Amino acid sequence: MRVLAVVLAVWPIVGQAEEWRALDGGAIKAALEGRSLNYGDASQNFEAGGVTVYFANEPSSGEWRVDGDMYCSLWPPAAEWDCYLVEAKEGAVRFVGADGSVTQGTYLQ
Repeated sequence: MRVLAVVLAVWPIVGQAEEWRALDGGAIKAALEGRSLNYGDASQNFEAGGVTVYFANEPSSGEWRVDGDMYCSLWPPAAEWDCYLVEAKEGAVRFVGADGSVTQGTYLQ
């Protein structure tokens, strides 16, 4: 019975550790700046100066910034920034678009 009580007491903590949590502007910058994400068939670097490089079949360079509590990117030849909510959990980050689309990556470094 004691074991069951301990398991039940710890269970909410374990569950919370695996849930996605929304990041604010400062946390987005800390989560991405100088880091790289793996998307399975591609990867992306986020440089401190605001340059981002996406590697799939060949590299593609764009810009990134934090605007309020959102991650925003600009990929030429586009003229407008696209912005996303950012969520994180242990070792992973995901970007949530205004249309509800989700792109999830895991840290390479």
